[in-house]
Amino acid sequence: MSAPHTPAGTRARWVRLAQAGVTILLLVLLWRLVDGADALALLASADPRWLAAAVALVIAHTLLVAWRWKVTAAPLGLHLSARTAVEEYFLAQLINSALPGGVLGDVGRAARSRHRASLRVSAGAVAVERGVGQVALVTVFTGGVIATLLTPAGFRLPDGWLTGVAVALAVASVIGAGVVAAGIVAARRPGSWAARVARGLHLSALSRRVLPAQAGLSLAAVACLLIAYGCCTIAVGAPLPAGALVTLVPLILISMVLPISIGGWGVRETAAVSVLPAAGLTGAQALASSVAFGLVALVATLPGLLTLWTSRHRPPLPHASHPPRPLPEDSP
Repeated sequence: MSAPHTPAGTRARWVRLAQAGVTILLLVLLWRLVDGADALALLASADPRWLAAAVALVIAHTLLVAWRWKVTAAPLGLHLSARTAVEEYFLAQLINSALPGGVLGDVGRAARSRHRASLRVSAGAVAVERGVGQVALVTVFTGGVIATLLTPAGFRLPDGWLTGVAVALAVASVIGAGVVAAGIVAARRPGSWAARVARGLHLSALSRRVLPAQAGLSLAAVACLLIAYGCCTIAVGAPLPAGALVTLVPLILISMVLPISIGGWGVRETAAVSVLPAAGLTGAQALASSVAFGLVALVATLPGLLTLWTSRHRPPLPHASHPPRPLPEDSP
């Protein structure tokens, strides 16, 4: 006899169905909008050498962000071996690419690592690590926009786009400043939740002990993704100029954080078809390059299958029997 369905479980199933529906709807609409047959022909004739290079770069990206997770977690008292960090990150990427929402793999990563510290610490480390990655992507995008403005002979965003970008960055800066100010005020109350969060964020991402590693690993990881996308555009016969790689492609990657589809499919392609024509690509070329990147990213997660297989043959780790320890001091 099956267990009764809980309201939360029913809602989750409806959400997953909605995300699957959004994915299918967006891809079907794009197929009709930009001549999907042409995009399919471009994919069929894609250069496998450039696709292989893209796979290697996405795998390198995963290795870098796994190391970033290790760097983030250590100051919080969660010590991960390099092997564990890499294996868990590949598995998380595999789950994120295959299931709706794009975050279930990270939830699992936090849950499985809680045995080494506590769920609060492991979840915080995952959240900070993912947040640092998004900040790095926005930073590269902002730097790319400025760089293209200073080199008028190369690619630059259309003037109308520049206004929108400036407004968006200004609004984001104001909101960010407000959040930081509110956090500073709240963190002044010793022992408060905000104080613990601020302390953890400082130790894991902003202190002088970890900031150089965070910055270096994050920028290198972003570079791997951008170049991998560039390889996919070359593979389908539509290379992007460097200026477009650092301004348009970040917008495509940022769009994938929207948890409304499966593995970013549909959302990523919609963003690509919307922005890449600014660099001279046709809609079919934009769609083909985005689908190629999605397939490349999926292939690059396959090492996660090995982690999944080996994890089934390991004895379960015992739960931490000790209470969470206070965060260490950041002494000079």
